[in-house]
Amino acid sequence: MKRPIPKGEKPKTSNIFQSLSPRAKFREWMFARLPRSDQLTLTQSNVYILPSKAGWAMLATLIVLLVAAINYQLNLGYLLTFLLAGSAAASMVVGHGNLRGLQLSLQTAISPRGHGGCFAHAPCPLHFKLHNSRRTRRWGIGLALHQARQNADHSDAWSWVDVPELGSTDVQLSFVPQQRGLHDLPPVSILTRYPLGAFRVWALWRPKTPIWVYPDPEANAPPLPPASPEAGGRSSAQVRSGEEFDGVRAYQTGDPLKLVVWKKAAQSFAAGSHQLVSRDRPFAHHHRLWLDIRQTGLSDHEARLSRLTAWVLMAEQQGRTWGLRLSGGKEIAPGSGAQHTTRCLEALAACP
Repeated sequence: MKRPIPKGEKPKTSNIFQSLSPRAKFREWMFARLPRSDQLTLTQSNVYILPSKAGWAMLATLIVLLVAAINYQLNLGYLLTFLLAGSAAASMVVGHGNLRGLQLSLQTAISPRGHGGCFAHAPCPLHFKLHNSRRTRRWGIGLALHQARQNADHSDAWSWVDVPELGSTDVQLSFVPQQRGLHDLPPVSILTRYPLGAFRVWALWRPKTPIWVYPDPEANAPPLPPASPEAGGRSSAQVRSGEEFDGVRAYQTGDPLKLVVWKKAAQSFAAGSHQLVSRDRPFAHHHRLWLDIRQTGLSDHEARLSRLTAWVLMAEQQGRTWGLRLSGGKEIAPGSGAQHTTRCLEALAACP
């Protein structure tokens, strides 16, 4: 589910011409033929081979040598020409075998902040595993995401690895998503020029698992809005006066450490039960933090979502319990913990 282009925003002219180019149409046709899968085994049916630039130069050199040998009847010229041609033909077979049988799998796609997604306009790391089931080493294998085969400075963005015999190698690639929403991962290119560099052996892979792209969190966002008492709840003064009656409950994942009763925890550890308990204060039940899109104080929709994203991350870092209210009456009940944070971020990413 990709976010549509906002009203008033025109697509870039360069993107229009790229989409109309024959090369772009051929690429779309080729990608449409590739089934999506989180695991791929390279076989003869999905590995392609063509001469590289060095290979075409070598072919031109061989033609010149052959013409010279025929013209001047040079036996050594024939020997050199056919020796080089045989070496090139052998390298084609060896290079194809260097990829054939290699197994690839998508491991994880986790943002640097630890959530099961990534943020717009920020690097999104993807982890892949390459497994070699044969008894010989695989040399000079490169991986790159098809949308980021060159860096911003036009330098090579390929990750080159050797896969040991009967072993595995982990590879990390990254790309920068531009729009929030649920997106398909970009295609992966697998390449080798082993052993002579005369041939370019490659394969294409389309991972199946989509990835959530969350809104870009606002830099230097304002503090969290104050928590408001729920309807029918007691005042803060009444809560303070009744703190001596506060009870305890079993520790739940995501509870702030400041609510843990450490004295009871020490007694529990001494008894060998290893159970934690947290304070169950009435104030926590009658005062909830709501992150409301109407409280952002901004007019632009994307800026609102960006501020809410920053607030969600801020509330998680502070160990708060909060709820989320979006436009259209959508509401996520108050909660805490990593799962609640991920649910709120996904709701922000999918917000129309």
